[in-house]
Amino acid sequence: MSEHPHVHASHPQIVKRLKRSHGHLRTVIEMLESGRTCLDIAQQLHAVEKAISQAKKTLIQDHLDHCLDEVLAPLERDERRSIDDFKEIIKYL
Repeated sequence: MSEHPHVHASHPQIVKRLKRSHGHLRTVIEMLESGRTCLDIAQQLHAVEKAISQAKKTLIQDHLDHCLDEVLAPLERDERRSIDDFKEIIKYL
């Protein structure tokens, strides 16, 4: 673990999304324990999965947009083109 806090503007948004996912996951457990239908449970699990996936995507994108840019700043624009293309294309993952 790093000695210095590593916080970006997107982190509060990610925390909020993960806390919401945590609540939804608790609901899934309750749904299973109370015998709710598989369709209902699957829909809720899908929502949890999407929220966590979006949180991960936001975190990675934020890292690329900030941390990687610090390292690449000294490079000339044409030297950064491949990295800039990479940063754009991963948005589609």
